[in-house]
Amino acid sequence: MTDLSAFPIATRWPASHPERIQLYSAPTPNGVKVSIMLEELGLPYEAHYVNIGKNESWTPEFLSLNPNGKIPAIIDPNGPDGKPIALFESGAILLYLSDKTGKLVPADPTLRYETIQWVFFQMASVGPMFGQVGFFHKFAGREIADKRPLERYRDESRRLIGVMDERLKGRKWIMGKDYTIADISLLGWVRNLIGFYEARELVGFDDFANVAAWLERGLARPAVQSGLTIPGRA
Repeated sequence: MTDLSAFPIATRWPASHPERIQLYSAPTPNGVKVSIMLEELGLPYEAHYVNIGKNESWTPEFLSLNPNGKIPAIIDPNGPDGKPIALFESGAILLYLSDKTGKLVPADPTLRYETIQWVFFQMASVGPMFGQVGFFHKFAGREIADKRPLERYRDESRRLIGVMDERLKGRKWIMGKDYTIADISLLGWVRNLIGFYEARELVGFDDFANVAAWLERGLARPAVQSGLTIPGRA
């Protein structure tokens, strides 16, 4: 039987199936990247809900896996050379799982790096900017009288959607005809911006027909529909 006793996180979130990939996450835009990826790949995994509303990602057990205190994180008991590997950062996990399976990233080296650059685009720009829109539009930041921060993040988010819209002109997916980790990295964030963050009108989302059609295609995928709800909230 696989032994995860070397990982303190497994004491707080015990594994019923330690031979499977262990996912520690919540259904946020970053969290669902990994659950969608796992669903798309059909890899056996066990999901553990980390209640970020109760600061569970800042417990010693979680911090032992990710010192940055953010979900998602994984343990793969069958990592490189058959040894367990623990990983955090959603983009790194997407790359690891694609390398592990040889799926959802092009084999051609040039196209592979082009795909990775769009994942980095999401990590460096889309996630941080859309998250700030959420804060200043829907959450505590909306009480701030000075609306310049909201306007700044709104304008930058609209610009980023425009970058995506131009990229998707004549393309089904970010990389063309093939669905990849570039799409997986972006889907949850775009969905969240116009859904949970209620910023559809604020950013003028309906002006970007290519992104809207791409989002609809992505959300229609069964693995995406499943992944968006995993792990279920306690």
